[in-house]
Amino acid sequence: MATGAFDNPDQFSGDERERGFGRQLTRKEQTIEVCAFLLFIMPAMILAYFVSGQGAGGSFTLLATTTIIRNLALVALIAFFLWRNGESPERIGWTPKHEWTDIVLGVLLFPLVFFAAGLLNNLLQRAGFSGPSAPAMATLIPRGEAEFALAILLVIIVAISEEFIFRGYLIRRFASITRHVGWAVLLSSIIFALGHGYQGAAGVISIGFIGLVFALVYVWRGSLMAPVIMHFLQDFTAIVGLPYIMQR
Repeated sequence: MATGAFDNPDQFSGDERERGFGRQLTRKEQTIEVCAFLLFIMPAMILAYFVSGQGAGGSFTLLATTTIIRNLALVALIAFFLWRNGESPERIGWTPKHEWTDIVLGVLLFPLVFFAAGLLNNLLQRAGFSGPSAPAMATLIPRGEAEFALAILLVIIVAISEEFIFRGYLIRRFASITRHVGWAVLLSSIIFALGHGYQGAAGVISIGFIGLVFALVYVWRGSLMAPVIMHFLQDFTAIVGLPYIMQR
């Protein structure tokens, strides 16, 4: 097993300064920090929902740009928290250990998760759960070379930043607060799914499933590498690959 953020279940209550993880935060401090972070992230996710629902007509550029800026701002906020606390990025799984193994693992797991999520989404919609609206889906489709270039930049930034946020930071903090990795995985996956409300109820559940798989792989490997690869391939296929093929 890889080593990293979750190589020792007892580390959430131990003295982490000696391991190069900075000062040990109390549960109260971590709770306040997470609540402050959520005050930033939740309005941004709601705003993204409304922007996504405005329809097509050149709005992909607006959506992609606002998403990139939002995600980079949130990563900068987390980086500030880590710097203030004297914490190493390795603490939340940003580690080069076993990177090639994790890259291969991410590539191999991606098609299984992609098709499983697609099947789940189809079954849910057949069962009566709502799917994404036509305007929302039109907003997510790039058109023209400039927008496809922007789409590639978007999926790269989103894959890295959202794994840094939802898997690395939130799971680490929730695990420390609740003293239970399982609750941390569940809470982070729910928050991740709620940010995709524009995809309808079926989409939210399917994205929640994907987030849960990413979280379990992260906890298993102790590294963000495999989830980042899986996330990138997921978004690249849906936002860049399939639209490009369909427009040819």
